[in-house]
Amino acid sequence: MAVVFEATILMDENESWYIELKDTVDGRVVHCQNVEELEKKVEELGADYGGHVDEVRWGKADDVLPHIMDEVRIEMAQAREKIEEERGEPLTPVAEEV
Repeated sequence: MAVVFEATILMDENESWYIELKDTVDGRVVHCQNVEELEKKVEELGADYGGHVDEVRWGKADDVLPHIMDEVRIEMAQAREKIEEERGEPLTPVAEEV
């Protein structure tokens, strides 16, 4: 059984963005106000599967504006940088030069 989560960027009634995280295995849904909270929720939900999550599928609602997507991308890049710094290595392998 593949453990797949769906992360969807949505807008609330105040025109603020949030991320809806859905566990497609059991249907649980949580709302995250930022990328840091998303990281924690992925870990919490993933703990039910021994910490193994096969994939996080991303999507967005039609009303999410481009500048909101940029804001989310910046938060994601900062989170990635922090994780790589803590691990001391890139999250994805870098192609070796021949």
